[in-house]
Amino acid sequence: MKFKMAENSIFAILLRSPWWVSMVIVGLIALLSIVLLPKQYAPYGVFGAFPVLIIGLMAAWRQIGVPSTASVNAAMQAISAMSWRDFSGVLEQGYAQQGYAVTRLSDPAADLSVRKDGRTTLVSAKRWKAASQGVEALRDLVAAKEAQDAGLCTYICVTPLSDAARRYAQENGVRLLSPLELAMLVSKKR
Repeated sequence: MKFKMAENSIFAILLRSPWWVSMVIVGLIALLSIVLLPKQYAPYGVFGAFPVLIIGLMAAWRQIGVPSTASVNAAMQAISAMSWRDFSGVLEQGYAQQGYAVTRLSDPAADLSVRKDGRTTLVSAKRWKAASQGVEALRDLVAAKEAQDAGLCTYICVTPLSDAARRYAQENGVRLLSPLELAMLVSKKR
């Protein structure tokens, strides 16, 4: 049986929060334990902060190397200002730096084929800054994935997808690159 943490538990919330929030809570628990509890019980109160300390360390580990919100926003603005030629070049270099073999495609549904560890992923990014992102581009990408016998497909855009498109992507295994993931992919190039 696999353990699944409740999404709104205090520990799950702390894992999604910046690591320093947990450390502040640990400090407060320790301080209050020392100040408010009798001297013989203070160590037990301080030890009660141990689970929060572990969560804080886990959050810090997850957040190492993750760009700040300001960095992600700056990357999204820079990406939105790029031409297709520049953006596709940045994507190619980003995937190559992560160890993928990158091939440009002339397929209208997929722009890149990236291969790593024997797995091929088709990447569609040409509509990355289109004002509306609907189901049709995703449907074409899934059809191209099946036609080329690729294992996965990824759709990249900086504008929001419609609810129907998001639902279609989830139902058909299309990976949608989040702004954070896209910023991390292209940040080494920039």
